[in-house]
Amino acid sequence: MSLAIVWFRRDLRLQDNPALAHALANHQQVLALYVHAPREDEPWAAGGASQWWLHHALADLDAQLLGRLVLQQGRSVDVLNRLVDATAAASVYWNRVYEPAAIARDTAIKRDLRARGVDVQSFGASLLFEPWQVMNRQGRPFRVFTPYWKHLVSQGLPNRTCSVDDADIAAKVIDRVTGQRSLPLAELQLLPGIPWDQGMTAAWRVSRDAAEARLDEFVATELERYETGRDLPAADQVSRLSPYLHFGQIGPREIVAACGDVGGVATPFLRELGWREFAAYQLYHFPQTSDQPLDQRFADFPWRDDPAQLQAWQRGLTGIPLVDAGMRQLWQTGWMHNRVRMIVASFLTKNLLLPWQHGARWFWDTLVDADLASNTMGWQWTAGSGADAAPYFRVFNPVLQGTRFDPKGDYVRQWVPELGGMPVRWVHQPWAAPADVRRSANVELDADYPAPLVDLKASRERALSAWSAIK
Repeated sequence: MSLAIVWFRRDLRLQDNPALAHALANHQQVLALYVHAPREDEPWAAGGASQWWLHHALADLDAQLLGRLVLQQGRSVDVLNRLVDATAAASVYWNRVYEPAAIARDTAIKRDLRARGVDVQSFGASLLFEPWQVMNRQGRPFRVFTPYWKHLVSQGLPNRTCSVDDADIAAKVIDRVTGQRSLPLAELQLLPGIPWDQGMTAAWRVSRDAAEARLDEFVATELERYETGRDLPAADQVSRLSPYLHFGQIGPREIVAACGDVGGVATPFLRELGWREFAAYQLYHFPQTSDQPLDQRFADFPWRDDPAQLQAWQRGLTGIPLVDAGMRQLWQTGWMHNRVRMIVASFLTKNLLLPWQHGARWFWDTLVDADLASNTMGWQWTAGSGADAAPYFRVFNPVLQGTRFDPKGDYVRQWVPELGGMPVRWVHQPWAAPADVRRSANVELDADYPAPLVDLKASRERALSAWSAIK
């Protein structure tokens, strides 16, 4: 009987999974495989929060596959060759991933298997457009988002999805291979040994059903308000689909299909999906940017080295309420509101003058939606060193940002409860409140809540001076 191996990676769903759909349509048997090979992702192996999500996503994928997911551990090429031998597989299929290390690995595996006479095909499942298909009029990669986005829109955003039949899963997916053992999920040791994940467990449902439900709820109740609501961290008016997208529990074509074509109320949200595409596109064309600035002037930027200030930022103890609220939300839930991500990144790179790479590494370990392309682009954008970057003189003032986007201080009070008694006027700048106001609110600086690490105005001037030295 003709058998194909489908190698799952970050496409942990059955619907709109072209590799799986192709295998089911063209073969009598299918082996659904996941290989745990964290060393192949180094130096960007999944952080703790991503591993937590992956554990639950794999459990859910196994349930979708009626308990027939085959888990293996080791070098991917070794596992695939071993299973090809054990099953006499005619074909191996997978959906593409786009990080530099993964591209190099997949290219080598494809070459190795084809040399053995195995049919190997890869498919596009996690992006709307392949990065090599989109070029500007000069035939070079876009480096500015707006013309890139206009080009995508002019092509029409893909919204046609492929489906699989539950009956095919039951009839064709095999659950064992002679002489090969599928590992228990716990053996991958993805969950933390110390139970620091209670906040994430409370905040998330990690399943395909949850992804679909969240998309449906967002489109039905929040899409219309997204353009204005997306900037309000205390409001639940963003999609929170990013971790489901990263792990492939839902695909971008499915989101476009649910939202409808560009135009009308869906446009601001679909444009954000375009930023996700742009991030993957940039990393594909400029693979060095995960660690190095795209703008080479920043190779000589006079970054500071201050481990104590970095740790205060990581722990949400900077003395700047909106920054601390965001960092504590991140630590407890594995996620942070996008507006606040920009603010905490600006504070680290500009007010503290600490390298963007430090922030990128911390986000990588603590975000459930940690994505190398999006993480890289976001940090380089804020630092001023990336494609279509924010002008360096744009230094987010967290007090003004809080006053504008968290006007009642609800977000700050939720995540920084020691400021719960501060009046609205002072909740974003408790150090500026009169002493009697702070006493009434039970806020003694450096006892109940830290004094600011830096003066916002003076640190902004310091950042601009540093920028002037390289521009």
